[in-house]
Amino acid sequence: MTIGTFTIRALDPLRDAELLHRWVTDPKAAFWMMQDARLQDVEREYMRIAAHEHHHAYLGLHDGEPAFLMESYDPRHVELVGLYEPEPGDVGMHFLVAPTDRPISGFTRAVITAVMDELFADPRTRRVVVEPDVGNKAVHALNEAVGFVPVREIDKPEKRALLSFCTRDQFLAARGVAV
Repeated sequence: MTIGTFTIRALDPLRDAELLHRWVTDPKAAFWMMQDARLQDVEREYMRIAAHEHHHAYLGLHDGEPAFLMESYDPRHVELVGLYEPEPGDVGMHFLVAPTDRPISGFTRAVITAVMDELFADPRTRRVVVEPDVGNKAVHALNEAVGFVPVREIDKPEKRALLSFCTRDQFLAARGVAV
């Protein structure tokens, strides 16, 4: 069964702010830590990201309709500075699937696979780094399903996180592609 077509475009902080505001304040987005954000807070945060040299935000589309948010960042400059020793080719990643009243079986795994495909499409990307909240067991299982290996817990200012890595070969192996 095919889930559909995924595409990714640069996020427009002003044009996409209302949509993002609905997503990040939804109860299912609790780990995004923007539950009480106002529309202006969301605009401000994504304007900040858009202006940042080492942090990027993208809107993911499913069959042409907005369906997820993706962020990539350089962990040497953003999020993980001083919390681990980055290697050349490390890229940090966050993703958020839009809330829906009509869930599709396997959709979130298809989204993270599309995100990883996008990140590894850049030949400079050697390893993807994530740091989800230690309590987010659903995303830990999802990360492991696409090849992430948990390394250790770390303390970030806003949360206790599970630092995990996924190399290109680990991602391909998790997809059943010979490496």
